[in-house]
Amino acid sequence: MILIKDREPEMNLSNEITSEFDKSLIEIHIKSVLTRLSEFLVSRSVHSYLVGGFIRDVLLGRDTADIDITVDADVLSIGPQIADQFQGKFILLDEVNGIGRIILKDLTLDIASFTGEIGSDLARRDFTIDAMAIDMNQLGLYNPDITLIDPFGGRTDLDRGIVRSVTNTAFSSDPVRLLRAVRLSFELGFNIDKKTELEISSSANRITKVPGERVREELLRLLVSSRSGHVFNYMDKLGLLTALIPEISLLRGVTQPREHYWDVLEHSINTVSAVDFILHQGVWDHKNKDILAKVPWTSSLAQYFDQSVSNGSTRRSLLKLAALLHDISKPQAKAFDENGRMRFLGHSEEGSMVVSSILERLRFSSKEVKQVSFMVKYHLRPTQMSQDKLPTRRAIYRYFRDIGDVGIDTLYLSLADHLATRGPDLLMANWEYHTRLVDYVLTEHVQQEKLVQPVKLIDGNDLINVFGMKPGPEIGRILEQILEAQAAGELTTREEALDYTRNYLLTEGK
Repeated sequence: MILIKDREPEMNLSNEITSEFDKSLIEIHIKSVLTRLSEFLVSRSVHSYLVGGFIRDVLLGRDTADIDITVDADVLSIGPQIADQFQGKFILLDEVNGIGRIILKDLTLDIASFTGEIGSDLARRDFTIDAMAIDMNQLGLYNPDITLIDPFGGRTDLDRGIVRSVTNTAFSSDPVRLLRAVRLSFELGFNIDKKTELEISSSANRITKVPGERVREELLRLLVSSRSGHVFNYMDKLGLLTALIPEISLLRGVTQPREHYWDVLEHSINTVSAVDFILHQGVWDHKNKDILAKVPWTSSLAQYFDQSVSNGSTRRSLLKLAALLHDISKPQAKAFDENGRMRFLGHSEEGSMVVSSILERLRFSSKEVKQVSFMVKYHLRPTQMSQDKLPTRRAIYRYFRDIGDVGIDTLYLSLADHLATRGPDLLMANWEYHTRLVDYVLTEHVQQEKLVQPVKLIDGNDLINVFGMKPGPEIGRILEQILEAQAAGELTTREEALDYTRNYLLTEGK
């Protein structure tokens, strides 16, 4: 069992109590690795402790493959030695503060240096539930007892379901903890301590001092939540959302036409909740009967949205990010026509550029930036493909040609946008038509892919050799028109494609 030694920051070892904690909660292969690692470090006269999230998760009975270790040695020296010993890979994360990462086959070890007493190291950590430690010398497979070093009451806060900062300087020393506090509260289902909430609110603007790479990592982990809309609402309450993305502050209080239930900011956040709902991850607080049943959904679509895009991001998380930002330029585009009708002309195109700037600032990859900005740019396109009837095959082909890799994602963004436009006033007849349109477009797209790929009826060489055309952009335009006709089922053979080209050239006077 673990013996908890409640300690004051000066590491008083009195008041020992016993906790009902079984070491078998730690997976046997993890215990084996940690025991071997401890023996390796002892052989080099290095003292080491397990710290942070690993202990927290074990005490909560949660699975984890990420382990934090602190050592009284130079990480830049000992880290590569550990990686070599365990046939892993060492990555230097922070040279100044001596932090590195060791990637093993099924474990990740984050290793940091400490000097002096372990209590001083724990005092510099973020939250009490992460400020606990275990001396790795105690992790022998046959050791019956483990002493939990817990100077700040982390175990008590775990039992109470509280996220509480260790000191009132926790956020000034590392402002990324502002986001981490919110993430932990939603990941664990905990509440943030009221005093800590006040500290976050008063320190919210410090988030601008955090390198974009670290913000991106925390933001993506927040987007994993099935309650992402509630996450952003809470961040807004704390002042974190607009500190992180100042452009969002302009959305607050911006009214919309009467078909909109919320202002632009509330609509944007509710669109995130709607994405979680239609992707079968979260709930819709304004649920009417059979809303979800109308949405096209298969196991293949579930796998599609779980696809990895870049390090830490998936199609699902980027769709939620696009939902938050899809109307980012509405305030600037707001105007009234001659009939007094409120319009937001060009907000999608302008928004796409603003979103690219935001995501580049937060160090998202070029692929992530392109996907989100394309979803924002084309989020109105699905419902513009036709009026009062299902779109033509050619319209569907052009849609996927123009939007490319996020054509499916944008269809679901349009559904979420619809839900968050009407809110509790959703008209089921309109919703049924919208979901039927999406289902039809998805089905037709699959059929068009089968028709066009991998069959190529003619190519540029045919246009040059058969019709005597010269290399140039005109060849590309003709081949694109042939692909469109092929996708629409109008051309199926080489001969038909050649006839189509011949008629086109005659009509155009070539």
